[in-house]
Amino acid sequence: MSLPQSVRLVEVGPRDGLQNEAQPISVADKIRLVDDLTDAGLSYIEAGSFVSPKWVPQMAGSAEVFNGIQRKDGVTYAALAPNLRGFEDALTAGVREVAVFAAASEAFSQRNINCSISESLDRFLPIMEAARLHGIKVRGYVSCVLGCPYEGVVAPKQVAAVANELFAMGCYEVSLGDTIGTGTPGATRELFDVVAGQIPRGRLAGHFHDTYGQALANIYASLLEGIQVFDSSVAGLGGCPYAKGATGNVASEDVVYMLEGLGIETGIDLNRLIGAGQRISQVLGRANGSRVAMARLSG
Repeated sequence: MSLPQSVRLVEVGPRDGLQNEAQPISVADKIRLVDDLTDAGLSYIEAGSFVSPKWVPQMAGSAEVFNGIQRKDGVTYAALAPNLRGFEDALTAGVREVAVFAAASEAFSQRNINCSISESLDRFLPIMEAARLHGIKVRGYVSCVLGCPYEGVVAPKQVAAVANELFAMGCYEVSLGDTIGTGTPGATRELFDVVAGQIPRGRLAGHFHDTYGQALANIYASLLEGIQVFDSSVAGLGGCPYAKGATGNVASEDVVYMLEGLGIETGIDLNRLIGAGQRISQVLGRANGSRVAMARLSG
């Protein structure tokens, strides 16, 4: 299969990236990050999460973030809404697209959200119904698609079953996440080949962590499978608090650099993206996790 002409990046830094940081982050800094990403040309930004601050303290203030950002026409500003209360809060904050997540591993589901995969999917039914009533789009995530910290290898057919449940209940797109970053290109191609037997490739996305340094290779493998949407995080922010040793998401800057080298259009200004990542890294007092950004900034 030939490479696609264009790719859409789903920027998850303001949510999946920041949620695992140890230090408090001000609402103003979160707004600045989202605005910086908008200015860099991102067309889809996951800007917050409507969950209990008791469980995810860094996502407190998501309503204020949505009220404070400079929205641009044509840009989707989405939020995670794992339950009906979260969906209602997101709706009040003016969110027009939400995301829900399930795991491909029973053990991970139990450790992460204290219920079985089947129970987690049942919890989404009221959200899907409310979303239909209000004209809100819902995107689905499946975690641990290429490995689980508790179960080890996860069978592609198990991933396909969970992804198909999300798709059937109304998720317009399903993102397959390598939560602990153990996937390799061969396994990635097999995974998308199996899942695409039930869901059109144009409705699938990839979400790769770089724990084993395989994220870019896995994205390239996904491109060869006809996948054109990828989740990434500016400056490589984020990880998974439930997956020991899991490093951050693949850095958006590194993905854009690779795609540009392949002649694939993203609509993103790499220099502005690097600036956005460096600014938030300085706010957090941490090293920039993008190899491309570090090379450019030190040059």
